Amino acid sequence: MSLFRVLDISATGMHAQTVRLNTIASNMANVDSVSSNAQETYRSKQPVFATLMEDALNQPASGVRVKEIIESQAPLPMEYNPNHPMANDEGYIFRPNVNIVEEMANMLSASRSYESNIEVMNTSKQLLLRTIQLGK
Repeated sequence: MSLFRVLDISATGMHAQTVRLNTIASNMANVDSVSSNAQETYRSKQPVFATLMEDALNQPASGVRVKEIIESQAPLPMEYNPNHPMANDEGYIFRPNVNIVEEMANMLSASRSYESNIEVMNTSKQLLLRTIQLGK
């Protein structure tokens, strides 16, 4: 495998982790939003990754891509708060199904994965430079 392909694979991983970090940031930004009904309430989102493989024409494509971003179907927490301006007729407000502890753990994981891809790129760059220096 060419070292240039290694760089391409790391780049796809970095892009995927960037999307993951942006999704986590969106979830964390909406953790305190409320709504008067379940349909309008923010739901936690997660990216789904898919691997890139060589296609039938042997076009080399390796790495990872973001296949889709899905919304969590976990139940939304309801809170009885009849004095809240967003309360429905029964006095309930709906909160997002975002778990801040899980989001922090996901953020650390995505950040570490991004850093690992940077290390792969730096190592590949050093190997390429050393290979060039062999010809001198």
